[in-house]
Amino acid sequence: MAQFGMPRRMPGHARANAPAEVNWRRGLFRVWLLLSAAWIMGWILYFLVYGIQVGFQNISGLLAIPVLLLGPPIVLLVLGWATGWAFRGFRPDHGDRGDDS
Repeated sequence: MAQFGMPRRMPGHARANAPAEVNWRRGLFRVWLLLSAAWIMGWILYFLVYGIQVGFQNISGLLAIPVLLLGPPIVLLVLGWATGWAFRGFRPDHGDRGDDS
């Protein structure tokens, strides 16, 4: 008879209570994508409403839009990359002999 539903054990795991491995890099990148999309969509809606109600009077307002839309998500991505780089510095080197010479 065919099996339906969730399997009782994960294939390839020796223990059923073993902690699941988490891919932090992929997960945090996806969170960044969602937050960036929400940021950009929110500001685009604001600018659409502002453009309909008041209108842009000069070119400086239009030039600030790409900086406001893309600046914070890019800064957040670079900050996340730099934080990961800093924390990777705490990992022990596997090529060391274990002495301080």
